[in-house]
Amino acid sequence: MKFVCTQHDLNINLALVSRAVSTRPTHPVLANIKIEVTSNPDLIQLTGFDLSLGIQTSFMAQVDEEGVLTLPAKLLTDIVAKLPSGEITLDDEAGENLVTITSASGHYQVRGLSAEEFPELPSIEEGETNQLSATAFIDGLKGSLVACSQDESKQVLTGVYLKVEPDRLEFAATDGHRLGIVEVYPNESETGEIDAAEQAASANKGSFEVTVPAKALRELEKMLGSGQEGDKLGLQLEQGQVVFGWGERKLTTRTLEGKYPDYRLLIPKQFQRQVTLDRKQLLTALERIAVLSDQTNLVKFSIDSTKQSIDLSVDSQDRGSGRESLTAQISGESLDIAFNIKYLMDGLKTLLTQEITISLNGPLEPVILTPLGGVKMTYLVMPVQLRS
Repeated sequence: MKFVCTQHDLNINLALVSRAVSTRPTHPVLANIKIEVTSNPDLIQLTGFDLSLGIQTSFMAQVDEEGVLTLPAKLLTDIVAKLPSGEITLDDEAGENLVTITSASGHYQVRGLSAEEFPELPSIEEGETNQLSATAFIDGLKGSLVACSQDESKQVLTGVYLKVEPDRLEFAATDGHRLGIVEVYPNESETGEIDAAEQAASANKGSFEVTVPAKALRELEKMLGSGQEGDKLGLQLEQGQVVFGWGERKLTTRTLEGKYPDYRLLIPKQFQRQVTLDRKQLLTALERIAVLSDQTNLVKFSIDSTKQSIDLSVDSQDRGSGRESLTAQISGESLDIAFNIKYLMDGLKTLLTQEITISLNGPLEPVILTPLGGVKMTYLVMPVQLRS
């Protein structure tokens, strides 16, 4: 194996796949990155796989000799990241999986392992893949990932429930205290028109439901964020694995087992009160008074329908107190209600429209935040009981 590439190309691709390398591998080869070099075309393929999450990427280079082996992920990425910009050469002519890395500043030798024991990633079969808008998928992730549970004892809640239909995607996540639901329509253009060709193509694809680990989706969100407008994301479900592919990149992850709860039952059918206000003003007001919140993270909302205003207040015996007042359009009777301030701010950061609507019933019943315009999103947050 021998190839010449730029330090920049190798560095960014190593950084990408190293996210899928285990820090506590069950087998020595899983601490490595697989490097596969082909000459037709001249391509370097890198793979990281911890048996749960797998990331694969490719880039063009000058290939002098084909080959495949694995090298220690951390050691290789540390060396390449510190090399000067310009061309570098990787060559295993020394044999016994010993690779020489040569740059303008000097050379290093790194000992690797044979690729024979490195597990294969599940493959995407052409023609059986749902083709989705990467932009629409990112929108869904932004509105749902924030509500995933951190409690590993509730395995299925540590992921995002994804419902894939021919012309619609639904993302949902809940940790028992809040719930994020996003509906996106991948065949819809920026102007709101439906792309007939895309709709016809996707109509032949199957519908399915799957719960995907949040860890994998956060990596996918980062990777998709560096793409181009109009990129297509291939998605395929296969034997307990879900595979995402776009361009020369692929991410695969195991799905989470278990039935996801029927989250739609949590959403009230009707509301007695509705508040419309500027999202950013509310968020910045909460950020200011949050510095005074104690371990309870409690913020009180005093909704005054007569004055058409909301008073926010935080009281901490040890730190002090804070008050903020905001104007709002309020329908229904006045109400005092309290929230976990972090859960509320997390939701507001995902609702990216200028104005939002807060729909409420009683002081202990679920509250719904929705954006006015933009992506169809629902963020439910459970109130906290006010201390007397």
